[in-house]
This record gives sequence, structure tokens and C-alpha cells, in this order.
Amino acid sequence: MSKKLSDEGLDLLFRNAHSQNGWLPEPVSDAVLKELYALLKLGPTSSNSCPARFVFVTSTEAKEKLLPCVAPGNQEKTRNAPVVTIIAQDMEFYEQLPKLAPHRDARSGFVGQKDLIEATAFRNGSLQGAYLIMAARALGLDCGPMSGFDNKKVDDVFFSGTTWKSNFICGLGIGDQAKLYPRAPRLDFSEACKII
Repeated sequence: MSKKLSDEGLDLLFRNAHSQNGWLPEPVSDAVLKELYALLKLGPTSSNSCPARFVFVTSTEAKEKLLPCVAPGNQEKTRNAPVVTIIAQDMEFYEQLPKLAPHRDARSGFVGQKDLIEATAFRNGSLQGAYLIMAARALGLDCGPMSGFDNKKVDDVFFSGTTWKSNFICGLGIGDQAKLYPRAPRLDFSEACKII
């Protein structure tokens, strides 16, 4: 490898980064959210499908709609996060393929293929959600990804009448270090990996 991220960069993205449980009352500007998207959209997806869609919940009114959809243990950190991102996937993402993959007819391979659509949307939308976390950390934001919420309620409240479906949610802002839990253990290489 000719280039490698510095130790400082690796610390920022991985070694010193933690999932946040509390937030400082510092806003995240629309300009930062646009910069965040400009970075995360560059991550790879199959056939450049880019199925993820992002709703940045910042207003009190929108958070009040989101809170009843969130598990009780996640409500305080959802309420206090400067931004809560709903990471969704568009189940008709393939309609954008003539724009996103103009070098070939990628769209026709998805039309009417429900299982393929669902698998591609979920897999690649999840990848893009992970890119959001890495891009946010690279911009100096902390993240609090959560799956403790009711997808159907979120879809009914935020995506009714659309082809979007929620995947997970993620708080963004400056984390309150006093509310961090110690890092939980991770599996060792020998437990999680094989070289064959």
C-alpha cells in the first residue's frame, strides 16, 4: 500500500470512537449534513445502486413524531441528539439506475425481481449507513446507531405513500463523554476470521 491513514485518523474512525449514549447541546449545521452526504455517497454499492435514503431529523416537531417509534431505553438519547438520521432504503432504487449506471442496462435485471430488490436494497443500504458513520466520524461528529425502534411505525409516520423503508437510526452530534460505557469486548482474529 502506498498510502495509509495516520494513527490519528485511525483513532478518530475506529480506536477511540464509541457509540454515544448522550449528547452535548451543540447543533449540527445543514452545511455539515450536506458535507456528510457528499462524502458518504462516494462509498461503493453494487451496480452503483445507491439505494439508501437519509432523513435528518433535527426539528423538535419531527423528533416528537419519532420518539413514540423508539424503544423506551433509546428515547432520551433520541430526544437529546442534535440530529437523528433515519437510514432507509428506496425499494424502487433501480429506477435510478439509468442515471447511476449509464454504461449498461442495470435496471431491467431488477424489474419484477422482488427477492433481488429486497436483498440488494438492504445490503447496499446498510453499507451506505456504515459509510454515514465513518464519514460523520471523519468530520468530527460522534455517532449513536440504534436498532431499538419499530420499523413499521417509522415507515408509517415518515414514509407513508412512498417506496422508502427504514433500516436503522443514528444519532449525530458531539457526544457527552460522561455517558459513555466502557468499550465492550470484541472477538479475536482467531474467533472471527479464517485465512484459506
